[in-house]
Amino acid sequence: MLKDFRAFIAKGNVLDLAVAVIIGAAFAKIATSLTEDIIMPIVGAIFGGLDFSSHFMLLGPVPAGYHGSMTNYAALKAAGAPVLGWGEFVTVVINFLILAFIIYLLVRAATKMMRKREEASGPTEVDLLTEIRDELKKR
Repeated sequence: MLKDFRAFIAKGNVLDLAVAVIIGAAFAKIATSLTEDIIMPIVGAIFGGLDFSSHFMLLGPVPAGYHGSMTNYAALKAAGAPVLGWGEFVTVVINFLILAFIIYLLVRAATKMMRKREEASGPTEVDLLTEIRDELKKR
């Protein structure tokens, strides 16, 4: 079993997958920053200062030792208060949609480049041989 596992790990696809996961994690951080630091503030400005991350619903009593703001989602959550952070969820959904759209654009661009490369490579060997055969038949 260990031998099979070692052979599995040594395959190129596994290494490619590992690299893709690492790059994907870094890319997710970029998309998160794009959403939280650029897009959401613009959306908030358009809709009159709306900040989704601060929207939540308190589901139960606040812990007795909590003396912070009752409107601070992060502080309430850190204190252990039962909160439903629907604003954070909306932010994560928007983050996902942006990331999915960017990946769609990347895949679309890569597909176009691959098509152009195939078109630019010229006729295949089979096409050339067929063309030669047809020319020889004409004579």
